[in-house]
Amino acid sequence: MKQPAMSVRESIRAKLKQIWGYDDFRSPQGEIVQCLLEQRDALIIMPTGGGKSICFQLPAFMQRGLTIVVSPLVALMENQVQELRQRRLPAALLHSELPKQQRKQTLWALENQHLRLLYLSPETLLSEPVWERLCQPELQIDTIVLDEAHCLVQWGDTFRPAYYRLGMVRSALLTCRPKGTKMAIAAFTATANPDAQQTIHRVLQLQQPEVFRLNPYRANLHLNVRVVWTPRQRRQQLLKFIQAQTGQAGLVYVRTRRDSEALAEWLSQQGFQTAAYHAGLSPDERRQIEKAWLDGSMQFVVCTCAFGMGIDKSNVRWVVHFHSPLLLSEYVQEVGRAGRDGKLATALTLISETTGLLDPEDKQRRQFFVEQAEKQQRSAQALSPKLPLQGNVTNVSREFRDGAIALSLLNSNGQLEWSDPFHYVMKPGSPHHTGQTNTCAAKQMTDYLKTKDCRWRFLLKAFGFGSEAASLQCGHCDRCCR
Repeated sequence: MKQPAMSVRESIRAKLKQIWGYDDFRSPQGEIVQCLLEQRDALIIMPTGGGKSICFQLPAFMQRGLTIVVSPLVALMENQVQELRQRRLPAALLHSELPKQQRKQTLWALENQHLRLLYLSPETLLSEPVWERLCQPELQIDTIVLDEAHCLVQWGDTFRPAYYRLGMVRSALLTCRPKGTKMAIAAFTATANPDAQQTIHRVLQLQQPEVFRLNPYRANLHLNVRVVWTPRQRRQQLLKFIQAQTGQAGLVYVRTRRDSEALAEWLSQQGFQTAAYHAGLSPDERRQIEKAWLDGSMQFVVCTCAFGMGIDKSNVRWVVHFHSPLLLSEYVQEVGRAGRDGKLATALTLISETTGLLDPEDKQRRQFFVEQAEKQQRSAQALSPKLPLQGNVTNVSREFRDGAIALSLLNSNGQLEWSDPFHYVMKPGSPHHTGQTNTCAAKQMTDYLKTKDCRWRFLLKAFGFGSEAASLQCGHCDRCCR
């Protein structure tokens, strides 16, 4: 008697076992994989360490075409591609730091359809040599994945405006394909509050997406906020905390390159083997620090937000925010790097007392953030009357300083539309709203630091898990313990 054909779910599990050696998925990984195999749009919000990458890597290797993964950081791409290549899987990456020969080989592999996964940044995706190849009608593209999708919300209308043009990529690529061709878009992130989810949905032009949301609560992660009165006391509190960690792995987050270098030098003078990590280092320097931390020869790194995304180290026992992040989404991302193995871990944030009279840095940093956002909005509005009603981003960037950022802000405000990833159309006379998303999010971060409520309950409410928050009293944050 003929055996029944293997079910889709069974074949997915068999491929998971073959590549990664796992017998089954964690919920809801299996459902996400099936969604992408059926080429349906999806928005996935899963905590750090929840196994997001398998959810788009596995379907990529079960399909015949290409999956494009748009990723914010070179280190993040390199770590994932290196792991896949060690498993002899057809994955590659493109970024501006690649040696010329390696770039040439990857473009050849792309043209000849030898890849199943291609990692690149938004800027590289929209660069002319890559875009020309992606537009070849014979190149089958199954899925476009936006990894670390919160970066679109945090950076898209200012720091990295290419993010706000990603919504036009699918429609532009489909014009080069036979009628009826399907192409899915999936956005993955560990943190997105309801406003951020709406922004991701709108900018990427998701079509009836399946939404998978897991709340960020981690029973093993103890959240603490401690007030310091002077810069000297801030350093002494950090030193005392690290000394109590008996050599266990951790991370110290600061907000600027200069801060990371100054603090790493001071901690080295106290006898610790550490290093400053920031985006200004060379690729070789960054890889060297990552390797030393991952293999345990360096206990901790003093880093900016450039460190951590996609770097897989499960036994991080502590994270200290020497300076608090400006946004709650950054905070949840960064504390989530502790305790990924499920064992107890601590997240400590040091903040100035409220008046800031003796230590004004926190207050000044928040004020600078708000003022920069307002300045960029003013610049965008001043540029608006000077722009042609129709144009392209290359010409505007060439003619006006920060022209690409201004276009992105005007798009966010509803004053222009993208007709494709490179061309815009102004909407004169249309009512506009000034985007205040990040300014409001900065206030939310301040409210979190001052809250008298359970810290985990505050976070659950902030990220849209109100019903789960109602019944939660974690019992292990500094507020509950007090």
